[in-house]
Amino acid sequence: MTSSKSYTPESAMAIVAHPDDIEFGCAGTLARWAKAGARISYLLCTSGDVGIAKDGMTRAQAIEIREAEQRAAAAVTGAAEVIFLREPDGMVQATLELRKKLVREIRRFRPEVVIAGDPQMLWAGDNYINHPDHRAVALAAVDAIFPASGQPNLFEELAAEGLTAHKVRKVFINNWREGDYYVSIDETIDLKVAALKEHKSQMGEWEAEKNIKEWASERAKGHEMRYAEIFRVVTLESDEDWEKWKGQVVGRV
Repeated sequence: MTSSKSYTPESAMAIVAHPDDIEFGCAGTLARWAKAGARISYLLCTSGDVGIAKDGMTRAQAIEIREAEQRAAAAVTGAAEVIFLREPDGMVQATLELRKKLVREIRRFRPEVVIAGDPQMLWAGDNYINHPDHRAVALAAVDAIFPASGQPNLFEELAAEGLTAHKVRKVFINNWREGDYYVSIDETIDLKVAALKEHKSQMGEWEAEKNIKEWASERAKGHEMRYAEIFRVVTLESDEDWEKWKGQVVGRV
C-alpha cells in the first residue's frame, strides 16, 4: 500500500454529482493541495435540487440554497471555482451529451489530476446502495477523462470555443471505502469538517465533526497519519510523458 507524503498536482478538478459529495469524500485532500498552491476546480453535475425534503420547498428554492452552501464550502477549502451543470437531480444519465459537457470543462480548466467516483460501486456496505447519480456521473467522468478530453478528433467543435485537447495525468478514484493510496489530511481535517458544516440544509442533528473524524481515523489505521482519505490512483501519463506533452495539443491515445 502507498501513501501520499509529498505529491501535489499543479491543478485538480473534482467531478461529482451533488453538493456535499466533495465534502464527504475528498475535501481534505483538495484543501491540502490548495494550501500547497494547487488550482482547484469543483464541477458538480447537479445542484441537489431534490435534496431538501421539506414541505413547500420548490426545486428552484433548493437550487439557490444548495448552490450557496456549496460555494461557501468551497471557499473554506480554497477552491478557485465552482461549476454547476444543473443536470436533473436524481435523474442523471451517463449520456454522450453529459460526456461532452465534462470534456468541455476539463479542456477549459486543464487539470493535472481529476478526482472522480467509482462507477463500479453499487453496494456500499450493508446499509446503503450507492446513489444512481453517483454511478452515472462517475461513468461519464471516466469516459470524459479518457480518451475524450485528450483526443482532438473527438468533439472537434469544442476547438471553435478555443478548447483544445488536454490529457489528464492522473485519476484519483474515490469511493470512500476502498483503495490503496492514502492521503494524510491531518492538517486539513478541520477544514473538511468546517466545509461539510456549510451544507446546513443537509446536516440536521447529524454530528459532522464526530463522524467525519471517526471515518478518517479508521481509514488512517496502519499508516503514518492520524486522518486519511483513500483513493485508487490511475496514472495515464508517466512523469516523462507529462513533462513532454503538458500544455500541448496532443493526438495520441
